[in-house]
Amino acid sequence: MNKPIKTEADYKAALARADEIFDAKPGTSEGEELESLVTLIEHYEDTAYPIDLPDPITAIKFRLAQQGLK
Repeated sequence: MNKPIKTEADYKAALARADEIFDAKPGTSEGEELESLVTLIEHYEDTAYPIDLPDPITAIKFRLAQQGLK
C-alpha cells in the first residue's frame, strides 16, 4: 500500500519504485500500484515545486520567438 509523500526522501523512494514497475500492465497489482504512485508523485510535485503561470505578454512573446515571428 502506498503512503502519502511528505518528505524529499519519500519522494525519491516513490520515484525509484515507479521506475522499477514502469512497464507494469494495467489491471495488475503492479499496474494499480504504479497508478497510485503517479498520483502521489504528481501531488507532491505540485505542492513542493509549484510552477507559476507566465505573464500573458511574456508568454505571447515567447511563442512568437519560437515561431520566428515578431
